Amino acid sequence: MPPSTSHPPAKPPDSPVDDADSDSDLEIDLEELDPQPVREAERSKTKSLLGKTRDPAEQQTPRIALRTLRMGGLRRGAKRNGYGELGRGHAGGDEDTDSLLRDGGGSNPRYSDASAGGEDEAPLLSEHGRSSSKRRPSLAGGSFRRVGLRLPSFMSGGTADRRGQDDEFGKEEDDPSSSRLVAVGSSQSTRFPPNIISNAKYTAWSFLPVTLYNEFSFFFNMYFLLVALSQVIPALRIGYLSTYVAPLAFVLVITLGKEAYDDIERRRRDNEANSEEYTVLQFDEPGKGARGVRPKKNMRSNHARKGSKRYAPERDRLSDIQEEEEQTEADGPRQRPSWIVSEVSKKSRDLKVGDVLKLSKGHRVPADVIILKCLSNDPAAHKLEQEGPSQEESLLLDHAAEAGESSSVLKSPVEDGAAEGGSNGETFIRTDQLDGETDWKLRLASPLSQNLATEDLVRLRVTGGKPDKKVTEFVGTLELLPSRQDAMSTAAFSQDDGVSKAAPLSIDHTAWANTVIASHATTLAVIVYTGPQTRSALSTSPSRSKTGLLEYEINSLTKILCFLTLALSIVLVALEGFNNTKGNIWYVKIMRFLVLFSTIVPISLRVNLDMGKSVYSWFIQRDPGMPGAVVRTSTIPEDLGRIEYLLSDKTGTLTQNEMEMRKIHVGTVSYANDAMDEVSAYVRQGFHLPPSANNQALATPSTSHSSAANAGATRTRREIGSRVRDVVLALALCHNVTPTTEEDEDGRMVNSYQASSPDEIAIVRWTESVGLRLAYRDRKSIVVESTETGRTVVKVRILDIFPFTSEGKRMGIIVQFYERLQPGVPGIGSGEIWFYQKGADTVMGSIVAANDWLDEETANMAREGLRTLVVGRKRLSAAEYQEFSVKYQEASLTISGRESGMQAVVSRYLEHDLELLGVTGVKDKLQKDVKPSLELLRNAGIKIWMLTGDKVETARCVAVSSKLVARGQYIHTVAKLRRKDAAQENLDLLRSKTDACLLIDGESLSMYLTHYRTEFISVAVLLPAVVACRCSPTQKAEVAKLIKEYTKKRVCCIGDGGNDVSMIQAADVGVGIVGKEGRQASLAADFSITQFHHLTKLLVWHGRNSYKRSAKLAQFVIHRGLIIAVCQTMYSIALKFEPEGLYKDWLMVGYATVYTAAPVLSLVLDKDVDENLANLYPELYKELTSGRSLSYRTFFVWVFVSIYQGCLIQGLSQVLTEVDGPRMVAVSYTVLVLNELLMVAIEITTWHWVMVLSIVGTFLMFVGSIPFLGGYFDLGFLLTVGFYWRVAAIGAMSLIPTYAAKVIQRTMKPPSYRKVQGI
Repeated sequence: MPPSTSHPPAKPPDSPVDDADSDSDLEIDLEELDPQPVREAERSKTKSLLGKTRDPAEQQTPRIALRTLRMGGLRRGAKRNGYGELGRGHAGGDEDTDSLLRDGGGSNPRYSDASAGGEDEAPLLSEHGRSSSKRRPSLAGGSFRRVGLRLPSFMSGGTADRRGQDDEFGKEEDDPSSSRLVAVGSSQSTRFPPNIISNAKYTAWSFLPVTLYNEFSFFFNMYFLLVALSQVIPALRIGYLSTYVAPLAFVLVITLGKEAYDDIERRRRDNEANSEEYTVLQFDEPGKGARGVRPKKNMRSNHARKGSKRYAPERDRLSDIQEEEEQTEADGPRQRPSWIVSEVSKKSRDLKVGDVLKLSKGHRVPADVIILKCLSNDPAAHKLEQEGPSQEESLLLDHAAEAGESSSVLKSPVEDGAAEGGSNGETFIRTDQLDGETDWKLRLASPLSQNLATEDLVRLRVTGGKPDKKVTEFVGTLELLPSRQDAMSTAAFSQDDGVSKAAPLSIDHTAWANTVIASHATTLAVIVYTGPQTRSALSTSPSRSKTGLLEYEINSLTKILCFLTLALSIVLVALEGFNNTKGNIWYVKIMRFLVLFSTIVPISLRVNLDMGKSVYSWFIQRDPGMPGAVVRTSTIPEDLGRIEYLLSDKTGTLTQNEMEMRKIHVGTVSYANDAMDEVSAYVRQGFHLPPSANNQALATPSTSHSSAANAGATRTRREIGSRVRDVVLALALCHNVTPTTEEDEDGRMVNSYQASSPDEIAIVRWTESVGLRLAYRDRKSIVVESTETGRTVVKVRILDIFPFTSEGKRMGIIVQFYERLQPGVPGIGSGEIWFYQKGADTVMGSIVAANDWLDEETANMAREGLRTLVVGRKRLSAAEYQEFSVKYQEASLTISGRESGMQAVVSRYLEHDLELLGVTGVKDKLQKDVKPSLELLRNAGIKIWMLTGDKVETARCVAVSSKLVARGQYIHTVAKLRRKDAAQENLDLLRSKTDACLLIDGESLSMYLTHYRTEFISVAVLLPAVVACRCSPTQKAEVAKLIKEYTKKRVCCIGDGGNDVSMIQAADVGVGIVGKEGRQASLAADFSITQFHHLTKLLVWHGRNSYKRSAKLAQFVIHRGLIIAVCQTMYSIALKFEPEGLYKDWLMVGYATVYTAAPVLSLVLDKDVDENLANLYPELYKELTSGRSLSYRTFFVWVFVSIYQGCLIQGLSQVLTEVDGPRMVAVSYTVLVLNELLMVAIEITTWHWVMVLSIVGTFLMFVGSIPFLGGYFDLGFLLTVGFYWRVAAIGAMSLIPTYAAKVIQRTMKPPSYRKVQGI
């Protein structure tokens, strides 16, 4: 054991520092000083942290416990290239640097305090540590600084050297035009926007102007406004002014009311999200706590709590030493304010920039934050911490004692990324609501803030860039300043004052809004961007008002009717002649005719359609087959029946994001489903350890423990058993999973797993199900136990880890097996060393040894929609590992080409001729009934695109497993496209293969959208399926807009995450899925459902009904207005072209309302087929997309019917009674009303009791109102037989030919729904 070294005590962080070489980067908590006595021989003259030379007699301070060296910026590099590319020692290197690095990796998080690294390593303060920096200043000033290491000042060369580099760094980062300063836990000098989520379309000021503009942008609304205004002029007035103003006002009130209701509902839902409660830390001076706020427990780091109990006897002596050192300063002691930290509850809308949030597992992050501290609250971790201090020291000292084997124990602190995110400043977040990626992301607290007491967080200041929508980039700085006032100021501070410190911030230190904390650790984070300035909001398009395709079609038909009205008015005036006489001016007559014929353009059309939309919405929301469905935009339900392109998200929409291990292949045999029991039997046999003294023996890959169960097995069976045992062991070790313990709903402690990828967790769960449970894991070791006996069967020491990257598509681990359960760490030569690796078959095929089954088996699994991983291993001798370690360490310290150099070393020494162990198949569970739903939608003529932010391989697997891609269909993959000529080649190939599926990544998609926009979309829309992966939210929205612009077809987008909001809002119809991942997509959507398979019912059933009903309703309302206009025309002709009204005042109003409105509106209950037929024959839906239900053809058929019936009714009424008089009006009006009621009955396909009631009730209402119509009718004539036979004759001649023509057409050319009904 090396001798202990004495060290001076720490000073307060804001104390002045005179010595430039003092260790300003180390923060040592006095409570962590070890009370052990120090050897007299080591009490030599040293410099204290305050920079004063002290006598050995004064140096009788206890030695500092060994702790982890926390280096800022190290994690970023380690995450990319392995756990310890900079934390590993190397044989033959500078021994002091080697010692530094070894100690830096020496801490074992199994026994570390939950507050993580509030202390630093003792050896870092030794004399030889300082001397090494003088011998090799280039090491600290060159390689380490280039990669972002925050080293202690004793490794920084000289003061001038360090100052120059810091100034250089400052110049690069200090850009006032693109930065913001955020004082942590304090009020800000700059005003920032409030943290409010808003999906509302209108404000109180914009509602009326915007809605009125939208309403009068429709031609017929503007037309009726002009008609109503014309009645102000006496010469143009016909009847009551209210006859024309009231219908328009009624339409506007109904429409504006519906828009207001929809927007109020959106605001109510936004208010729910904005009212979510969060815990915020409040920093108050003693005696100045916030009034009216109930303070909660003070936030103190765990090591402070524990230290106060453990080291209480040392407090007085240490305080005396500190005071003595402060008194030696020329300017006297500086008082450090002691802030009281309390917890207050704030609503999401009240959060401000600078607030420090306390977040726990499952919390949605309400704004863009920088992570400051991660405090572990895992019960298992606390238990281990309490049990292990003594063992920790022995392990660490054993590590330090291995002089020639240092490289084997050197690791960067990053790898405990799996370690629960607690005491080492690490946490996991889920970003699937932001970017669609299913993997959990490792996030880090900067060592500068992680090692700081919670009450000192107010001394921190964050510098960040301007708000940006790039969710994968962030550059900032974290500064520790002398006081809270300094942090709140905007002045720049130099690190040379010995008190101020700075650390770089990157994307690894952030958590953007709408991500979710996935770790059990408590995370403290400061808000830097709020509300509209968050990444999520900037990636989201603003809400827009949506108008259905049917509205535009009706608008076009209205223009035709208006032209018809104008032409008819001019013709009637022309037939009389354009002669002006007194009181008879020709253009005034034209204007009066326009007012008389205004019923041709039916104002009631909007009322009826809007009321119909409300009925459709009511049906959708109360459909028992779609529980939880919500209609948020009630203006476009008809568009549900016209969808031709469906753009779907993957994660949470098509899949559940729950992985399951489905299949494993070991070369000669494959196991799946029930066959997994056989795997369990092999595992029990393979890891059956014979009883030994204290059960200390452990299994290694080379051990072969035979049991009675397999003693008589055949050789082939033994070989298979050995293979199964090897592949299960490899899967149990080669991962980044950490076991954790958490409370379930019943308060019981249950074991769970935590990792950055759901695939990893699925595999580890599978190994547990077959007999090997991951019991413990930290940066240094993995312990695996038998699920049958609970006994530890495998324990390994982690030597190196090579994490998974999207470029490498593989992850590897080098482990050394323990042969027995023993304290301490085995030497390099005392245990087997193995390299395990797993990865995608595309990269592993060239790494594993030659074989004849890998390609075939991976292809088979891919066809089943499984995500395949190839597993291999290689044994290393101690010498081989030592050689690799030295080369790898050298490569990790190079300045240029570091990543490629490190990968080259791995490839040369490890990644070749691996023994192929097996292939695993993992499946992402699909949402319920996704396969039949996609098939039904395809048969309905809808082309489906899948847009996801996930990886290419994942997207391909889900496309196959969900049957989005048919079995055997060619998938053309376009990835990492950077050259224009290659882009053109791919387009040419796709033109020749229009039956292929296109799989394209975001980078390639961006090139096409930039350079080949039209060419790309012209080819893509012809393909049966397109899968776009690695898509940003803006790319998804751009694709939706491009399809709309190019095809002029209706596009529906469906998603469940915040990253889908832009796409949903850009679509003609946006559908949001309400799931466990949040409500943001459903809040922004037009329709909200709870399951993907509900979409089929929404489109095929409700969409069909809404469109068919509205089309029939619109045409019937046009017919109703046109027929009365034809009657008016016939009357005017009979009066020698005089613009006199036929039906005046109440007769006009009553005809459009009480006498025909209810029966016509009852058509919204009609249905041509039942739901079962609509689902059985989805091809019926394909007919709707052509728009035949409301086309120019059907429109002109109805115009012809209206002209025929109008001429017949008015002409015969005048012929059979009189040209002008109450008798003619009575006959004409009565036939007109009865004609409309019977026409409704003829058009009904499926009767509903409401239809019968409305028709019969309206007829009775008309009969009952006749006695009150004496001002218009000859009531005496109504009591004669002559009235009735005239009404019957005229009505029969009007209706019988119309009905006969319809029957003949249905017989000769029946519609499709009639055909399927007859099957």
